[in-house]
Amino acid sequence: MGQDKDAPLRSDAQRNRERILEVAVAELTRSADVPLSQIAKKAGVGQGTFYRNFPNREALVLEIYRHEVQQVADTADQLLCTREPDRALREWMDRFARFAITKAGLADAIRQATSAPGSPATPGKAPITAAIDRLLRAGEAAGTIRPGLTPEDFYLAIAGLWHLDPHSDWQPRAARLLDIVMDGLRAGTRGA
Repeated sequence: MGQDKDAPLRSDAQRNRERILEVAVAELTRSADVPLSQIAKKAGVGQGTFYRNFPNREALVLEIYRHEVQQVADTADQLLCTREPDRALREWMDRFARFAITKAGLADAIRQATSAPGSPATPGKAPITAAIDRLLRAGEAAGTIRPGLTPEDFYLAIAGLWHLDPHSDWQPRAARLLDIVMDGLRAGTRGA
């Protein structure tokens, strides 16, 4: 009898899945054409375990993207529980920058996974957009972020992230850009 596909994974199976995803992000960022067998080997799992989790390259790439999107979105709520809203937003922006750079490194793999006729579409960014909205509203309510900003405004303000070379020392440039954006988000507030 097969396992219910919606049933929670055993802890060892969950660890295997997470390890595969971790290795796959690193390997696919280096080369979109890395053999899946190499990912399995570096993750320390057999071919059967790998293919039970990810039956093909497209499934793996799209799950990486979905997983990364959800992790970034979840971080917003965690930070809002432990930081002042403007500090939560600024820390979250650093996490988002790492996501953006990873996504840029995976662009070829994502494009390959979604470009063939009949391929699934790239998963949406709705969880991140909702997280941005929560962060902006919390900062607005606290008086530390200017009122009326939308997630779309935020995306436009940070668009420079997508111009950074993921193979360079991008962190200092991203931090500077995000500090400038944060100054703009605070402009005109009582906390500025």
